[in-house]
Amino acid sequence: MTNPRLAVTMGDPAGIGAEVILKALADPLVRECCDLVVVGSLNLLRRSYQNLTANISDNSGLVNPEQLNVIDVDVPNSGDVVTGVGNAASGAASFAYMESAINLTLAGEFDGIVTAPIAKSAWKAAGFDYPGQTELLAEKAGVERFGMLFVGRSPVTGWTLRALLATTHIPLCQVSATLTPELLSKKLDLLEECLQRDFGIKNGRIAIAGLNPHSGEMGQLGREEVDWLIPWLEEERQKRPHLHLEGPIPPDTMWVKPGLAWYGNSDVKNLADAYLALYHDQGLIPVKLMAFDRAVNTTIGLPFVRTSPDHGTAFDIAGKGIADATSMKAAIALGVELVKQRLFNKPELFD
Repeated sequence: MTNPRLAVTMGDPAGIGAEVILKALADPLVRECCDLVVVGSLNLLRRSYQNLTANISDNSGLVNPEQLNVIDVDVPNSGDVVTGVGNAASGAASFAYMESAINLTLAGEFDGIVTAPIAKSAWKAAGFDYPGQTELLAEKAGVERFGMLFVGRSPVTGWTLRALLATTHIPLCQVSATLTPELLSKKLDLLEECLQRDFGIKNGRIAIAGLNPHSGEMGQLGREEVDWLIPWLEEERQKRPHLHLEGPIPPDTMWVKPGLAWYGNSDVKNLADAYLALYHDQGLIPVKLMAFDRAVNTTIGLPFVRTSPDHGTAFDIAGKGIADATSMKAAIALGVELVKQRLFNKPELFD
């Protein structure tokens, strides 16, 4: 099998994207596991490298951009990018990097994309009104069914946490109205397909959260569970007898078993292969508590692999040389793993 071909976007050039890329790719094992190309600005990568080498006494943890394969994306006004300050110039640059990577991947140049973080406010300042990179990826790829799956591997036990969000970047007050049986069925379809195609897990165990405290406590603390969530789940159990569907689990207890498994308790039984959270913070607060420095965001439902570090642009520490590249390394490693799994599952490989 040939090495997976990955495009790594620089993200917002005013943030820590360039730094975590230069740190992650300083590890020869990371660069050897795939054919990797950085999509961004060579000049801004050089500028970041020069600034970091001036601030870090030991430069062995940085790779010189001249040693990397870089697709240099020409963006007007890139000279207006200011380290630590997201603005229209940095937003236009990060959007252009992303568009280039998507177009090249759809054209067959890459098997997957690893995206450094962007700032949604900078995209908006540049005239691009998207909730995030996930929605741009789905639009350009022409898919309507997609989701944000967060994956982390415990450094203590090696156990893998997988958490899918049913709703993502919407205000909390809109969550209840947005959730429907149809939406959850689509997310469950995606999750089942992803477990089999990307992780080789058939007949998986999936834990599904309730929406209200104590999963509504029989309608006393909210009606969604009684009115439609529990009936929906019973229907899904009938439709998918090969899956073990647990729930709706009270949100405050659903993460107890994963927490124990993450930190090394060997007595945890019946761990789920994946967890379906109904809204952003219901899933991401526990994920980030356990795996903030190594969790990876992967967009499922795309015709190619996409992974991303589970952190933001961190404008406040940009250029200071203190950004942690662990999550970027994990994003690249997961991208490699998922591409290999997909290639392995392609039936034409066995013709």
